Amino acid sequence: MNSNNTQMKAVTIPEFGEAEVLRVEQMPVPEPGPGQVSIDVAYAGANFAEVLYRRGVVDVPLPFVPGIEVSGRIRALGEGVTDLTVGQPVAALTIVDSGGYAEVVVTSAHLVAPLDGLGIGLGVAAALPSNSTTAFLVLDRVARIEPGDRVLVHAAAGGVGSQLGQAARLLGAGRVVGTVGSEAKIETAKRFGYDEVILRDRVAEAGEFDIVVDMVGGPSRTASLDRLAPMGRLVVMGNASGAEDVDIPANHLWFTNKTVSGFNLAAFSAAFPQDAGLALRRAVQAAAQGTLRVQVEALPLEQAAEAHRRIESGHTTGKRVLTVATL
Repeated sequence: MNSNNTQMKAVTIPEFGEAEVLRVEQMPVPEPGPGQVSIDVAYAGANFAEVLYRRGVVDVPLPFVPGIEVSGRIRALGEGVTDLTVGQPVAALTIVDSGGYAEVVVTSAHLVAPLDGLGIGLGVAAALPSNSTTAFLVLDRVARIEPGDRVLVHAAAGGVGSQLGQAARLLGAGRVVGTVGSEAKIETAKRFGYDEVILRDRVAEAGEFDIVVDMVGGPSRTASLDRLAPMGRLVVMGNASGAEDVDIPANHLWFTNKTVSGFNLAAFSAAFPQDAGLALRRAVQAAAQGTLRVQVEALPLEQAAEAHRRIESGHTTGKRVLTVATL
């Protein structure tokens, strides 16, 4: 942080393109408005969502500071915020307005989870707000998981996939199966709550499921629908394959008693910030209790482009975070 405390370091997207367009720049320090807090950022999570911002898939104003989740310490409180304190260690969702790839970020106080006394390091805490919160919301609020449900999760070794398997187990699933794109990822995925991990192109042999979560898209989406049992629920929450959209005939859903739902964490957090915050705090508590694990790889903020390249390679497992400051 600059000595005058009015400027900060941030990674920006000055133009849409490949990872190389990301730039480290000086920007004004943001101030919290009513109901908001500002956070001195220790770590920022690196996610596929920010890759989509950088590619221009999501329409954002340029220059744009990506970053949908952080950990750090409360810097300042906006008007009306009484349940948080300056200096308090926190994990936070910054997904509504983004901005986490910076030394200071502002977000709604509802989207903040205190870390006091939980024994969670800030590096691990930065990996929880997006993926772990998503896992609980997708299974509980969207798929309405019931005890004994059979759950199939695509991209099981990835950041959100590694959390979905564990969350399904915590929420009472009876059978939890993950799919991965290569043999190299099978053993990694097995460590995150899955009874079985299979190659994605073998999913037709996996049997029927009550819940399927698909963030891959393309052929996986069609195969997911085929794997649903009567009254099964398919949750669509991504298109990592970049494939063309898949048409799902409404009459097919009618005749087969199947349901397809969508989930977008940014839209949910904007519309229901208190609910998103509750799910975040639930995830933080599970991590503190040791029932939810994250695999974290840290890179300096200045290497945000490299973090994006690793995410885009499709060969990574677990979660990447960017080290912003030592707090």
